[in-house]
Amino acid sequence: MSASSATAAPLAGPAKAEFLGAMRHFVGSVSVITVGAGDDLSGLVVTSAVSLSAEPPQVLICVNRGASSWPLLKRYGHFGVNALAARHQPIAERFSGFGGIKGAARYDGAEWITAETGARLLADAPVALDCRVEEMIDRASHSIVIGRVQAIHVTQEQEALVYWHGAYRGLRD
Repeated sequence: MSASSATAAPLAGPAKAEFLGAMRHFVGSVSVITVGAGDDLSGLVVTSAVSLSAEPPQVLICVNRGASSWPLLKRYGHFGVNALAARHQPIAERFSGFGGIKGAARYDGAEWITAETGARLLADAPVALDCRVEEMIDRASHSIVIGRVQAIHVTQEQEALVYWHGAYRGLRD
């Protein structure tokens, strides 16, 4: 591609439905992102939590700017990344908003600990990360959020919860 073609009109890509159908073939690790403080809490499920670097320890998540959790993430500047075990599917469903569950009610039915930053971490998550927002980069409908890991909470190894072809599934060895 020449420099002049890089500034030309964008090439037409696949239709939204085609793209979403293709993305369903990717297996995603299910994590709950917790945001807010005190009673001003919310959170969401992502399949886009990944390691960015080990030195310094950083993770990357992608959050739709239209999500109810996005303003809290921006306001408080910290978040928890909670990798879910297969038995945590009801938690994933609550944080996905099944049944219209919103805000602090998403935390009901599970035990949470408050981390250094104030982020809520799932007490029995296989691994949970306490993060400070280092940078938010807006692209299309989402913010790419880079978090600096402040602390790590690990419990026993458990069967992972994954999302594939529109459904939650347990992943065994």
